[in-house]
Amino acid sequence: MTPPILELSNVTKDYRGLRPLRIQTLILREGESVALVGLDQLSAEVFVNLVTGATLPDAGHIVTFGRSTRDIGDSAEWLSLVDRFGIVSGRAVLLETLTVLQNLAMPFTLEIEPPPDDAKRQASGLAHEVGLPESTWERPIATLNADSRVRLRLGRGLALNPAVLILEHASAGLSAEEAGVLGADIRAIARRRGASVVAATVDEAFGRAVADRILKWEPATGRFTEQGAGRWFRRWLG
Repeated sequence: MTPPILELSNVTKDYRGLRPLRIQTLILREGESVALVGLDQLSAEVFVNLVTGATLPDAGHIVTFGRSTRDIGDSAEWLSLVDRFGIVSGRAVLLETLTVLQNLAMPFTLEIEPPPDDAKRQASGLAHEVGLPESTWERPIATLNADSRVRLRLGRGLALNPAVLILEHASAGLSAEEAGVLGADIRAIARRRGASVVAATVDEAFGRAVADRILKWEPATGRFTEQGAGRWFRRWLG
């Protein structure tokens, strides 16, 4: 069995919510896809910040890629860690007046008006991979619908070829059908890339579309309960 790439044990973090965020035990191994069902938007944000080392737990231990987040010594080490995660979140900044390709080129270059040819090729590859219609590529992202916007955020999250893709309520605002297709597409992309997936969500149907393991979170105890393998939406997988 491969060693964990992410391990949380007896974690507590007070974020001025109804109760502190508690996580009893969570282990993620290379290539696994896990949906954490029950984390609301605020607790999901706290979870992401803890896992990426942006904040430290009040109690407990978080180990990513074999190293405790408490041992991160400086900003350079932290940025090196963050680059190993691809975060798909509504909190990620997008530039509304720029086009899809310009936004996707931003991880590769500071020159975006227009992007250099190499950066534009990389951006086009990401747009194609995440299922953005070519007709949208040169449009300002302010004109995109909810499904295309989350796919754009997915492309940004994949840009640096992360080892772990973290989804923060990725299906919010989508129809059930759109969420099912998106989840299946993300699952397929992660498998092709050999990336692990952690999906924080309250949408169990989306969780079953995107992940092999479904874990139901109990806020009072921090315990995760296995709900069975994701077998819904197989028709989207072909």
